[in-house]
Amino acid sequence: MTIQILIPVMLITVLFEPVYANETKSSRWYNQLQVDKGRFIYEKNCLVCHGIKAQGITEDWKQTLEDGSYPPPPLNGSAHAWHHPLKMLIHTINNGGAPIGGKMPAFKEKLNLKEKLAVIAYFQNFWDVEKYNAWLRRGGLDF
Repeated sequence: MTIQILIPVMLITVLFEPVYANETKSSRWYNQLQVDKGRFIYEKNCLVCHGIKAQGITEDWKQTLEDGSYPPPPLNGSAHAWHHPLKMLIHTINNGGAPIGGKMPAFKEKLNLKEKLAVIAYFQNFWDVEKYNAWLRRGGLDF
């Protein structure tokens, strides 16, 4: 009985705690307002598949599921989102995951460009300095 009560309380605590990845770095392409807006949009559209703090929801995001599709990858810098420039991240948000073996729905008609960029700002804010700088060196700002 205690566990049945404890789990919902823990879930509510996690869902409603402030989820700021680290303070927004002033040298990044986005600002805190974009991160805050992105958090709201992320929680509404992405959280169920990519996890509360963009950490993913499966242990091995590279392992195909029973249906042959790939699970949603973490976006917090621990997977491969940092390998892709803004234009590719926007492309994936627009067209969904089906073209690359996943199930993510397309958001081309659901979110405008500012909202998509805000979501990217939100999950990039979880990236450490090394990942962010590696992303920049790989042409991350290409758009």
